[in-house]
Amino acid sequence: MALKDIFRRKPIAKTIQQGGDGEEFTVLHRVLTVRDLTFFGIAAIIGGGTFSAIGNACFSGGPAVILLYIICAIACGFTAMCYAEFASRVPVSGSAYTYAYVSFGELFAWIIGWALIMEYSIGNIYIAFSWSGYFTNLLESAHIHLPDWLTINYRAAHQAFAEGKAGEGMLAWQNAPMIGSLRIIFDLPAVMINLLITYLVYRGTKESKNFSNAMVVIKLLIIILVIAVGFFYVDIENWVPFMPKGFGGVMAGVSAVFFAYIGFDAVSTLAEESKNPQRDLPKGMIYSLVICTALYIILALVLTGMVSYELLGVSDPLAEIFALKGVKWMLFIVSVAAVVAMTSVMLVFQLGQPRIWMTMSRDGLLPRRFSSIHPRFKTPGFATIVTGVVVGLPIFFTDENFVLDFTSIGTLFAFVLVCGGVLVLSPQSEEELSERQARGKFRIPYINSKYIFPGIVAISAIAVYTLFPGYFSETFTISGGKVTNKVSMIIFFLFCIIMAIVAFRKNLSLIPLLGLVSCCYLLTGMALSNWIWFGVWLLLGLVIYFGFSRRSSKLNTQA
Repeated sequence: MALKDIFRRKPIAKTIQQGGDGEEFTVLHRVLTVRDLTFFGIAAIIGGGTFSAIGNACFSGGPAVILLYIICAIACGFTAMCYAEFASRVPVSGSAYTYAYVSFGELFAWIIGWALIMEYSIGNIYIAFSWSGYFTNLLESAHIHLPDWLTINYRAAHQAFAEGKAGEGMLAWQNAPMIGSLRIIFDLPAVMINLLITYLVYRGTKESKNFSNAMVVIKLLIIILVIAVGFFYVDIENWVPFMPKGFGGVMAGVSAVFFAYIGFDAVSTLAEESKNPQRDLPKGMIYSLVICTALYIILALVLTGMVSYELLGVSDPLAEIFALKGVKWMLFIVSVAAVVAMTSVMLVFQLGQPRIWMTMSRDGLLPRRFSSIHPRFKTPGFATIVTGVVVGLPIFFTDENFVLDFTSIGTLFAFVLVCGGVLVLSPQSEEELSERQARGKFRIPYINSKYIFPGIVAISAIAVYTLFPGYFSETFTISGGKVTNKVSMIIFFLFCIIMAIVAFRKNLSLIPLLGLVSCCYLLTGMALSNWIWFGVWLLLGLVIYFGFSRRSSKLNTQA
């Protein structure tokens, strides 16, 4: 296989109809409607970001964190439209992996498939930890007490001991049973919820759908109740100063805020189980994103209005604010809502990951076993079990802060390639466009960015220079603090100038271009440690690709 072949694209028609070797796919059950897909999207979005990560975001940015929620929503909105365009043209499982294959070629497809493990599987580790915290609170309210060494991960307990911090971690380390010199410390509730979710996903999409829809209704009602009750405790004095740590503080919460939005793209992995994917997938993604954005902004305003933002840097902020206000009856309701919400998130993520692996296996980039379909349940059974193992094992030795940052940067990287993929897709003929319109299939409206995007770049630069004097001189001075963010911003500025030139010369479509640029901007908020770990992860993925996947690719065997 020549080196240039690793960039060979997979034909869209073949992607839709057949596997790489001409073999028909084993069909999955088509049981999902647009309502189900919207509910799956809400189930994925409202979870850890609502009940856990929102606290760190508010602590970092203060009341002005709503600006970051709006920025992330805009970026995700443009990205959702790009996902919808792909879902309409390539209605099969695989999400961003499949879309990268037909637009950029095999190597980028592999990189995206590898990066999506960070979103779905590794993201579920964070959700499992958060779920465990709220579930433990529920047990405590029922006077059921689990030993400390069964409610915390080993790494957190060891860190608490090493730093001499009193609390749950120290107690867990001191009281844990031992086998030889090894302390038995692990998060039992997190392990158990992973086993339950894996079982549900293994059994089938219909069972998962019914369970997910019921949980979505419950958590939406409870979140509305939280907002309604919290409204009466809002003190507008807590909104002053609105931006206590400056815009840098707002952007420092990008990992936490963006984590709140990841998941809407998981809807695209359910293409082969949708009754009408080319019509319903785009609607499901966009509807769920709009609903959740409105809830996030209102909830952030209520949280920062009820108490000072300085009190919100906790893992269970919704419970914390009602505890501080003495509204004890809400603590139980919030804990129930959190358990329900994060269970549904885990369900959707663990539905998505096996289907990405299934699609990669069909293309020969993973062993054939990953694409095997259970004869009775019509689910990718082996891939589902492997996903459960990938989520379950790290629960024993990692912690939630590392997982949060790791998940966000991998997802943003995938979003960047999806938006870029739409820009490089070959245009369709008038007949194809008419057929899509007649069948109600989604289509991104074409808006010529020739003059609009360069104008946006110029106006934005002038606005920043006027409103934030000294910003450019500070950013382009590499010495001092926040070097990583400064370098990222310099690269981003150069990228915007290059894309403005390309847009002027090539008449690029405006919506995917704005999605590409906005996601790249969010990447500038990532810390150096995020980039280092992401680089290590990608390097490991490339070793696997060149060691196995490149040789076994079905495009390679056809050549």
